[in-house]
Amino acid sequence: MLIGFQNLTFEFGARVIVEDATWHIQPGDRIGLIGYNGTGKSTLLKLLVGEYTPSKGNVEKGKDTTIGYLHQDLLSFDTNDSITEVALGAFERVRQLEKEIETLGHELEKDPENEPLLLKYTDSLHEMDVLDGYNIHHKAEEVLHGLGFGNEDLVRPYKEFSGGWRMRVLLAKMILQQPDVLLLDEPTNHLDLPSIEWLEKYLLHYQGSVVIVSHDKIFLNRMVNKIVELYQRQLHIYSGDYNFYEQEKTIRIEMQQKAFENQQDYIRQQERFIERFKAKASKAAQAQSVQKRLDKLEKIEDVQLERPDLRINFQLEKVPGKILVTLKDVSKSFGKLNIVSHTGAEIDRGDKIALIGANGKGKSTVLRMIAGTEPFTGERVWGHNVEESFYAQHQLEALTLSNNILEELQQCGSQKTDMELRSLLGAFLFGGDDVEKKIKVLSGGEKARVALAKTIVSKANFLILDEPTNHLDMHSVELLAEALNKYEGSYILVSHDRYFISKTANKIWEIVDHEIKEFKGGYDEWVAWNERMAKKKQEQEPPKAVEQPVVIAQAPAKPSPDKEQQKELQKQQRKLSNLESALNKAKEDKQKLEEALGNPTNYTDHQKFLALETEYKKMTAHFESLNKEYEVLFEKLLDMEG
Repeated sequence: MLIGFQNLTFEFGARVIVEDATWHIQPGDRIGLIGYNGTGKSTLLKLLVGEYTPSKGNVEKGKDTTIGYLHQDLLSFDTNDSITEVALGAFERVRQLEKEIETLGHELEKDPENEPLLLKYTDSLHEMDVLDGYNIHHKAEEVLHGLGFGNEDLVRPYKEFSGGWRMRVLLAKMILQQPDVLLLDEPTNHLDLPSIEWLEKYLLHYQGSVVIVSHDKIFLNRMVNKIVELYQRQLHIYSGDYNFYEQEKTIRIEMQQKAFENQQDYIRQQERFIERFKAKASKAAQAQSVQKRLDKLEKIEDVQLERPDLRINFQLEKVPGKILVTLKDVSKSFGKLNIVSHTGAEIDRGDKIALIGANGKGKSTVLRMIAGTEPFTGERVWGHNVEESFYAQHQLEALTLSNNILEELQQCGSQKTDMELRSLLGAFLFGGDDVEKKIKVLSGGEKARVALAKTIVSKANFLILDEPTNHLDMHSVELLAEALNKYEGSYILVSHDRYFISKTANKIWEIVDHEIKEFKGGYDEWVAWNERMAKKKQEQEPPKAVEQPVVIAQAPAKPSPDKEQQKELQKQQRKLSNLESALNKAKEDKQKLEEALGNPTNYTDHQKFLALETEYKKMTAHFESLNKEYEVLFEKLLDMEG
């Protein structure tokens, strides 16, 4: 074990965050730490690194375990050093050795016969070699490039960069330190799609263990082999990716519900028996015995899936014309940085557009141009009856800090009553007295939800949304996607959340060579189209080396493809037949266990019930695994026989 909790309880004032939790992080673990907004995921990370002290229990840590912790509070760090220098801070010992070697070199020039000095110099060179110290600049540049920095950025002072880019530099430094455990709190919030993909590839080969707090489903599915859910003050551990967790959680809840109902049936039967026979002398002792058994029975809790609901209903007052906005021959640059050049685009009624691409390509700039908050050359023409509402991260700064949440929404001019506004804020997870909280005491995520609520309360028929899912948990992201699907207006959004884009967009915009390119179709279609184009391009490229006929002539003779194919076909058919037998056997075993679970008497013995439940889970997983294997093999055989 590298680090973990043993029977840990942590209270934040009067509120219990986690109770009697045991969780050990092992070498090779890739853990997704999930939970609804405000349940305390970031608090758990702070407990792991010792920023908070548990109320009860212990945080256990291996003696030599090193930890890297990426979180929002790091943004208070500032320096005039270049970003490469900041990243190279990861190699503390190597930087020290560089200085030592330089000093010793100067001293040896003056006194070349000094043996102790020469020995020290040789030792330092050897240690430098062992630490691969001569490659640190190359390693730092490679990681910074991967996270989206260009060559010209590497020498720029750290303080010139905005918060999101600073966070990337600190992530690069942390990756280069190669700690035993990496704790990453919402790392994808500050990354564009190419950088997320780079980070995925990098972390897949990372030697240490990784704990990730993230609301990006696709990222978690690719990255993790375990899910730890903070739910109702308990830690629930699932061995698998996010999709596995969703399926397994549903099964767990269904099984517990079934067990609860069966036990309730059993209790009712026994109570009827007691009621009926307690007055009869011949049966009174038996009735008392049944009563004692009932009193000792370990009750199974009723279980209902508890989760906050984001109930968003958009109200449109005006229907716009066919064309909402047209950009004609628009250009925009910042000094030498060219964003778009003599390009055009049109947004029609019913368009639900995702503007995607790497950071620095100008996605947010284009949104501001559409919204009219960014000057540019060219023309922007509004259509008839268009009422837009613009949500962007900078609107968090536009919130009035002295207002409480309700007052902030009252000042939107939406004409809604306080009751309606309270109901809307409830949809954004601000229930009861929460609406009285001052804006200045809210977390980043809470401020983002207030700003998003302000956008939605506006009755606009055209929404411009810049990273609306930042600071929302996964469930809220799903509910926002559902709400946008029901929205009768049009929108354009920028998001790095691939799941969210795939659920909301019917068109994709991309800035390519300073032009806005439109793809008529959803995100999954766009990805598939890009893959086809890349494959086509590869096929059209001339082969790198000309094949030598001599080599082919000298190659040893191989068995004819027909015979080989036949052999392979027979082998796979045998395998399929064995799988069918195993599947039938597993199905029978599963049915027997289901019957046992349906028998109320098995709920009187808690240990027996737990053993049955564990066996049923194992058998279900085994059955599903065999089924998947069977489907894959069946498809393969169809291809071979075709």
